[in-house]
Amino acid sequence: MSNPRPAPPVNLFMSVIGKEGGVIAEAIALLMERFGEADYISPCREFAYTDYYEREMGHGLRRRFVSFRGHVPPESLPEIKCWTNDLERRLAAGEGRRVNIDPGYVAAAHLILATGKGYNHRPYLHSGIYADLTLVYRAGAFRPLPWTYPDYAAPEALAMLQSVRRKYLGQLHKSRKENHD
Repeated sequence: MSNPRPAPPVNLFMSVIGKEGGVIAEAIALLMERFGEADYISPCREFAYTDYYEREMGHGLRRRFVSFRGHVPPESLPEIKCWTNDLERRLAAGEGRRVNIDPGYVAAAHLILATGKGYNHRPYLHSGIYADLTLVYRAGAFRPLPWTYPDYAAPEALAMLQSVRRKYLGQLHKSRKENHD
């Protein structure tokens, strides 16, 4: 018989995609207001992996990744995704979004994204939100899966997420040590 225990807290991070640098900065400021201080914000880079968002948000999209210092329980991901969906609506112009915000978390064993789209590798959580197992940590590195989005499988993203994971594990270790002292 197993002895169920709560999962350790995870490192919340987000992808923020938009056309205007100003709307990306505004979204990040509002995210930090809600989720606390960022411990990593990536440079603003061209988002050219898919044209999925162009019809709604236009051409010339940019992206920044944000990792938050404070850790969250993994079961909070659906509420976080619902909150970011509301933020996207608040920042929208007319009928179309100006920004896309995809929350997820880094844990020791994997990277999970939240999505409103179900699929065979996405277990349902609640409130219309599914967990997308995007990367697994194996043999000392994050490894993509057959369904991993190409932008998350890119070497630059894997290196960045590896750094986020290292920082997260260091923070987790320090927190556990402080709680035992």
